[in-house]
Amino acid sequence: MQTQHYPATDNFLEALLKSQKSRLGAVFSDPSTYRLQVIFTRIDRDGQQRPHFTDYYYGVSPDTYFYPASTVKLPAVALALEKLNDLQVPGLDRDTPFFTAPLPDVNTGVRHDHSAASGLPSVAHYIKKIFLISDNDAYNRLYEFIGQEPFNRRLWEMGYSQAQIRHRVGLPLYEEANRRTNAVSFREGNRILYQQPACCSSLEFSPREDFAGNAWYNHLDHLEHQPMNFSHRNKLPLSDLHNILRSIIFPEAVTNRQRFRLTGKDYLFLYRCMSQHPEESTDPVYDPEQYYQAYTRFLLFGGDRNSRIPEHIRIFNKPGWAYGFLTDTAYIVDFTSKTEFLLSASVFVNTTGVLGDDQPAFEKTGKPFLKALGEIIYESEVQRKKSILPDLSRFEPNDKKTTDQ
Repeated sequence: MQTQHYPATDNFLEALLKSQKSRLGAVFSDPSTYRLQVIFTRIDRDGQQRPHFTDYYYGVSPDTYFYPASTVKLPAVALALEKLNDLQVPGLDRDTPFFTAPLPDVNTGVRHDHSAASGLPSVAHYIKKIFLISDNDAYNRLYEFIGQEPFNRRLWEMGYSQAQIRHRVGLPLYEEANRRTNAVSFREGNRILYQQPACCSSLEFSPREDFAGNAWYNHLDHLEHQPMNFSHRNKLPLSDLHNILRSIIFPEAVTNRQRFRLTGKDYLFLYRCMSQHPEESTDPVYDPEQYYQAYTRFLLFGGDRNSRIPEHIRIFNKPGWAYGFLTDTAYIVDFTSKTEFLLSASVFVNTTGVLGDDQPAFEKTGKPFLKALGEIIYESEVQRKKSILPDLSRFEPNDKKTTDQ
């Protein structure tokens, strides 16, 4: 079943943002310098509770590059679960112990995960860590399991032709090293359920010319006096990221081409992981001083250490931040007012021209902007009259609905 997708027919988003310009600060005053892009999707339900979408865009252009940073972890978790389903190996699931063999000159492999109650790594545990604290190593293990070429070919097959997922994150690895992925195995005790040899991708990517800044700090913390070249780094256009989120939240409302091959239990598991706060997690357990409630909630709550998210609001999102680029894609729900919407935004907050020393700009400019943007859209949607209120029960943090089955 596919629901109707209505294109935006007016400048509602731009007019709304202009009416709140004073709240949006420097970013909205100079959107081109800040490479500002925003996508807002209004959701209306029909009598059968089917969602109908109206998309609004501000500053979105295929020519406006942003470094996606950790947002690439969103398609990674879906494709890892999809691959487990496609393998159709009896007894193999997301909780099966998952071991990564060493790869010479790349990494030492993984035999244990001391953040897990079991002490063992698994796809499920990696996914939890990705959404709870945006764990880089967890993503890298999924990248290796999926493989560089299958990762990209599947996204292209789904219609995301401009996406380029070319490397692990958080590591100073060169292009050829990122083509190589480790051998992996899934085991129950001494029994091997599935094993995959080390691979090397031969995929050819379309050439690009993407640069930012005037200088940048390399992995040795040395300043390189030239613009940073992103042409061989990951690319995930905001419209693709937004639509990937839509396909996870509303799989029944997208085309077959855009739908991941996931089960109902997969989706419930993802909804739990995507919306869970670090303090709610019992496996893994995190220090609340370091990983506070709003740690990864940029839209609406600004990643603010002192913010408390009301129980009736739930955010299903994946942010990313690096090299001055700050991005978040979110499905935001208010169970009390029966409000729901999709919102994605990316902003380049580096104004010094030196990339790699961006945390002050994230805190002073980027996060406050995303907080204000989320508030403006949220307030508008709460006040909007809807002829049919949405049934949001499948997104409620109910243990009976979202246990790790």
